[in-house]
Amino acid sequence: MNDLFEVKQTDIGCYYNYIKDFLPDKIIDIHTHVYLKDNLIQGDKADKRLASWPELVAEDNSFEDILETYELMFPGKTVIPLMFPFPIKIKNINVSNQYILDCIGEQKYYGLILADPEWDADVFERKIRMGDFKGAKVYLNFAPAYIPLNEICIFDFLPHHQLSILNKYGMIVMLHIPRDNRLKDPVNLAQIIEIERRYPAVKLIIAHVGRAYCKEDVGNAFEILAETKNVLFDFCANTNQWVFEQLIKAVGPKRILFGSDLPITRMRMKRICENGIYVNVISKGMYGDVSNDKNMREIEGDEADRLTFFLYEEILAFRLAAIETKLSNDDIKDVFYNNAMQLLKR
Repeated sequence: MNDLFEVKQTDIGCYYNYIKDFLPDKIIDIHTHVYLKDNLIQGDKADKRLASWPELVAEDNSFEDILETYELMFPGKTVIPLMFPFPIKIKNINVSNQYILDCIGEQKYYGLILADPEWDADVFERKIRMGDFKGAKVYLNFAPAYIPLNEICIFDFLPHHQLSILNKYGMIVMLHIPRDNRLKDPVNLAQIIEIERRYPAVKLIIAHVGRAYCKEDVGNAFEILAETKNVLFDFCANTNQWVFEQLIKAVGPKRILFGSDLPITRMRMKRICENGIYVNVISKGMYGDVSNDKNMREIEGDEADRLTFFLYEEILAFRLAAIETKLSNDDIKDVFYNNAMQLLKR
């Protein structure tokens, strides 16, 4: 057993029986968090507007850890990460961003800057042009603290003056959309379309398929977003086969990207939906006290023993969606490598 996390026979069987031959030999992980615990605030100082369970999996995820994770989870494959800091509980955003630059270094890996919406245009341009950032990761916890969770808008943490700079250089934006209604929220949809219209050179990636983890999160979103030309989607930390099928039908495989959301998807779990709420089913006691978290449920016995990695569950769901929508081997290579490489080489 390695020191990072345990790989069980269940995981090995899952990988070799269902995943290994489905994946291309070279993979780009478009969505992974790399950070050190020394630059995180310790203790109960979480933003109450955010889900707390993602913090339970790993106290940090160093550059060395992410490379080891790929070796453990994807034996026989070459995986290249696009890295950015974990946006929660950061002591110093500049330290976190510098660590990403250090990780890129002379190696051929890629990084996004974690952006503070308070940076004016000049500061933002100077920071994003420092080193070799490919764009920006933005996150809703950087919206002003006085804004209630369900009233946060995209432009509260991705302001127009920063979008103008990103458009100037044709850079990536990794966007975790806000609001309780997720992908179907009409404000989110209107602002996504506004970004594409006003900033056509921006490479906008909607993370997690717009947080559409259950059917009820979708509404008429794919009908609206099918009309877009440039908006991209990653499917990290999402395990909903039906959602993936609708995404493929709406935008096709050229606008879909694989992402892991590591280290969060090292979690050993299975996700279900109940009344439009996603629930992560986990082994009892594995992640501490989760009794007050509506998105977590504990199980015991044989069923718990059969749980595998969240990341494998994500890929398994996409595999089934790919079979159902008749994606070709070339389509799979596009989703897991070519689409991302085209973005990163620009």
